[in-house]
Amino acid sequence: MEIWINPACSKCRSAIGLLDEEGARYTVRRYLEDVPSEDEIRAVLKRLALAPWDITRTQEPEAKELALAGWPRTDESRDRWIAALARHPRLIQRPIITADDGTAVVARTDEAVRDAISRG
Repeated sequence: MEIWINPACSKCRSAIGLLDEEGARYTVRRYLEDVPSEDEIRAVLKRLALAPWDITRTQEPEAKELALAGWPRTDESRDRWIAALARHPRLIQRPIITADDGTAVVARTDEAVRDAISRG
């Protein structure tokens, strides 16, 4: 299991605490330092069964600078969104846990973290 975190994020710290409390085995990826490639973002989106705009933090300053609110949310625009996430990783929702069974969750709640743990 891998968890993508921003150490400054309280939701990320809570998720790590719960993983530790439950004795889960995981690796940490500080995705602002170890920025995911476009292909890695595509793979995580597939595992999440979500579109790129579903994991985009639209209130971040970078989102406002890019005017993301006006971007189309269509299959044709997916690559544009993914490129923006790769260039501006702060826009990626956090934390994201990739489970050993090939799935992933956006782990913003204890329930989501426990769900990821149950998937191994």
